[in-house]
Amino acid sequence: MKCHSDKILLSCSARFGGFSLVEVMTALIILALISSSVLVVIDRCAVSAADSQLRMQAFWIARENMEELLASNSVSEMVEYGSSDRNPDVEWETRVETFYEPLTSRMWVQAVCSASYTDMEGAEQTIELTHWLTDLTKEQLRRIIEGKQEDLAEEEIVKTEEDAADYAGVDVETVAKWVENGMPKTADGYYIKDWLDLYDAFDGEPPTEAKNELMKETEELTGKKDEAEQQEEAELDGEKRIGGRTLEELVEEGFPRQLLEELFAEY
Repeated sequence: MKCHSDKILLSCSARFGGFSLVEVMTALIILALISSSVLVVIDRCAVSAADSQLRMQAFWIARENMEELLASNSVSEMVEYGSSDRNPDVEWETRVETFYEPLTSRMWVQAVCSASYTDMEGAEQTIELTHWLTDLTKEQLRRIIEGKQEDLAEEEIVKTEEDAADYAGVDVETVAKWVENGMPKTADGYYIKDWLDLYDAFDGEPPTEAKNELMKETEELTGKKDEAEQQEEAELDGEKRIGGRTLEELVEEGFPRQLLEELFAEY
């Protein structure tokens, strides 16, 4: 009887024993897979939330810039850009530019406000808002063309002797000597970048041939030709000019041919 009882006890102990090593490893693997899937979902949710927050901030910045522009009494062609004070990671840009609408053959002033940011995956994202401000009359289009000519002239000059010296990489005394040696300035007394480059390249002694060639290119800036002479030349070559450019030159700059032809016909 005693031996029989021991056998029953041994059998019960074997039946209710612990998990084997294989079973424990299998359970751990399954638990690891489930945990990693949960972590991936949580990480994606966090990334999506961060991207959504950046996107909303970029949208509000672009919208604020557009509202500020629409509240202005007047606008002109311009480009402004910077970083947000709220979030330096968001950069904004505001552009006011002319836009040709081909369906009605009309020229418009268009405002474009954009804000860009880098998302959590490292890709650049941009929010852009566009608004057509007003259509342009032919007279306004002519003023824009002539205004762009003035802007171009501003890019070709420096106004002070100190700025001219900085541009050429010399001192003000050297610039003064160049002027004494025949370097021309504009009718307003400003310094012309092309002439500064020429005199700098030849140490203040450019050859006569180079000076004559450059003078032909900068006669308008130096005031060597007045408006009457320019108009006379335009009549001689048989081409009208607005802002110093012919119709074909303005078409190459992006202005619509149809509107230009109407404008030149009335000019």
